[in-house]
Amino acid sequence: MFIAFTAVTTVSAQRKYRVDSPTNVINVLNFICDTYGQKNSQVYSVNKNPNTGIIESKEVITPFVCKKTEPHFTMIADYFHKDEPVSYQLMHIANGNLDNFFRISVARDNTVKYVDVRTYTNQEMWYMAVKNHDNPQLRDVYAIVWENMDAENVKGNVFMITSLRPDIYEKDMERITTDTFTLDGRMGEDISDSLYVFYMADTYEELNRLTMMTQSYAELKEYMKTHTNVLPMPVSKDKKFGISIDLSGRMGGRIRTVMPDGSLCKLWTNIDMVPGETYHITTHNGYYTPDSDYERRVGLYSGKSMFEGKENDDVELTGGYNDVIADTVADEEWHQAEKAEYTDPAEYLTEAQLMEFSNKSKALEENKENIEEMYKAAKKSLDVPPYGMIISDKPKSWGIADSQFKMICKQNDLLVKQFEDIINTATELGVSQNIQPTEGYKYMLEFFMKQSKALIEINKKYGYLSKEAIKCQKQVNKLAEKYMNEVRKATTNAH
Repeated sequence: MFIAFTAVTTVSAQRKYRVDSPTNVINVLNFICDTYGQKNSQVYSVNKNPNTGIIESKEVITPFVCKKTEPHFTMIADYFHKDEPVSYQLMHIANGNLDNFFRISVARDNTVKYVDVRTYTNQEMWYMAVKNHDNPQLRDVYAIVWENMDAENVKGNVFMITSLRPDIYEKDMERITTDTFTLDGRMGEDISDSLYVFYMADTYEELNRLTMMTQSYAELKEYMKTHTNVLPMPVSKDKKFGISIDLSGRMGGRIRTVMPDGSLCKLWTNIDMVPGETYHITTHNGYYTPDSDYERRVGLYSGKSMFEGKENDDVELTGGYNDVIADTVADEEWHQAEKAEYTDPAEYLTEAQLMEFSNKSKALEENKENIEEMYKAAKKSLDVPPYGMIISDKPKSWGIADSQFKMICKQNDLLVKQFEDIINTATELGVSQNIQPTEGYKYMLEFFMKQSKALIEINKKYGYLSKEAIKCQKQVNKLAEKYMNEVRKATTNAH
């Protein structure tokens, strides 16, 4: 009887475990990790009580890449819904949701840390929390987050975390608070930076003093040996960078790129440092993707920022891109000599040839003016909200603006062709050597820098850009870089 009773009890316990466990969710997440997980990048951490050997916390975070059409992946929503009865918390956040970012608290030994799960608006997330069977004071969390990698694939992370239940440690400790500010950075595929520096100061004036102290990383490196208000942020192999620092109050922060030649970039990114908060940022070639939720809650648009009204201070303090244009002519005496040697093509071109130059130049200038009008139309459409919205609302639709951005991209391509046609015509007519080589490139560079600034201002105003606006921004930055290189090349050759 005793043996039979024990067997029945064991079977009952096993059945209860199966019934009370999110088996569908566990199985599908394990399948994704085993089949598509990138084990070399996996985070695996287990903490046990040294006396009892009982798990106190466990973290398994597995990056993955798989096809959108993978059968198990397409069934994720169904599996989470099936196991909803055994959970005490179930959450789904769709791709495009601008407000709901998510992180998991992991508490152990009177300390708490946060694991970021959904950090970008283009991510989709499923999350479930259940009581741990072995220890009712613990909870088990199962989550998956992903984003489109390309037309056929997705990339993301699977989270399986065991830790103290939040209601337990909040009750026992009257809520644990953290004063740590974290910068969580990613580098976009369109750049290859290797090192950033992060400046910190209590006041805006002190931050500017620090930033303008040196334009060389070698000098700054010597300063950092004896000071802690500037920190290096090397970029890892998986294109991540960041810092975590304890704060007693708000501070101002600034990210700056260390250039390949050891100089410090003349452009930077300002960030309000807030205790207990994490700022997510992705850097790109000439721009960055900000943390819109952070900026609204505690940052630039919260009414508490030290950077309000100072969004373009890098250009004002260093000249930014404008300074790059000026730096291309390093020797003023040579520049003046070039002007003296310059011969007006009108002195030896025929009237027909002059007319050809004039018509092509007028066409280019008219196209440039059309592009400027398109930017004005795009801004106006965003500033005039649909019925029922107020001016401060984010645009719910970029319809009119997107049509303008599409047209701007086409006209920019045309502008480049028109400019190249003028250069080719000058070569064919044998007057290219009589035209100052840098002036045309400077003209184009300045125009694309103007466009870049307009897009950055739209991004800062609304906290994000539409897909069409992002495409336009990438095109503009690429062309600006092209003509910046042409200016430098022309200057070097002339020397």
